[in-house]
Amino acid sequence: MSSPAPSRLMIGILFMLAAGTLFPIMGGFGKLLGQDYNSLQISWARAFGHIVFLSALFLPRFGLAVLRTRRPGLQVFRSAMLFTSNLCYFFAISLIPLGKAAAISLAAPLIVALLAGPMLGEKTTRGRVIALLAGFLGVLIVIRPGTALFHWASVFVLISATAYGIYQILTRRIAGIDSPETSALYSACVGGFGMLLVLPFVWQMPASLLDVGLFIAVGMLGALGHYCVAHAFGYAPANILSPFQYFQLLGSVFVGWVLFSEFPDSATWIGAAIIVGSGIYIGWSGSRAPRARPAAAAGN
Repeated sequence: MSSPAPSRLMIGILFMLAAGTLFPIMGGFGKLLGQDYNSLQISWARAFGHIVFLSALFLPRFGLAVLRTRRPGLQVFRSAMLFTSNLCYFFAISLIPLGKAAAISLAAPLIVALLAGPMLGEKTTRGRVIALLAGFLGVLIVIRPGTALFHWASVFVLISATAYGIYQILTRRIAGIDSPETSALYSACVGGFGMLLVLPFVWQMPASLLDVGLFIAVGMLGALGHYCVAHAFGYAPANILSPFQYFQLLGSVFVGWVLFSEFPDSATWIGAAIIVGSGIYIGWSGSRAPRARPAAAAGN
């Protein structure tokens, strides 16, 4: 199989870097809103904006056929995992710094590697097991349970990463059954429509046009980010793109510093470096294994 042309590789990398820029900005806006609004309302705005954006993009091109799925139950469960991930993340970043939350969320590819065996039947190696253990050690260094620096909201980021990892596994399972456009639309259905049953109990009218704009931006940026990730993997293989997905950490640190004067401490950087190294090794080793599947991309 021939390698992609350098120009296509560069386009894929640029799309991944764009996603790594959009997701942190979305997180920053979500954290701003979290100071005054319920995380359920923010998560609904994220999901509903996703649906509106992709509907406007796909419906004129594919028509209502894009809504047909051969596995509705799997699509709904997959959507529930993405909503759980977003909800836990938005809740957590209202209490802890963005950079720290982003570092913990990098565990999502590790979760994918851990669950790929029991859920997808993928074989693992001793090297990947060691990398997994090292990665989760990095997570513990960032969270620091049992110390005065531990914050219980960090656990919600870990839950978010776990839910997102399961979402990625389910995305792999549905890939050969439904089209990418169908899966992209269904990924937000639980948050966008299911939350309408709960929204009246937590709804708070936006206090200003700025807040309205932030709610809209959270949804649009999230949808654009996922759209960029999907395009990135259409231009370049996972083993090339894997290191660039961690650009999101730097973006989150920058946004946290600009908007909230937050900056990660040395232990967070050390833990993040271990997580990133483990994730890159797992992605690289997976690309060298026979008939290996692509590594999951990070994101919210």
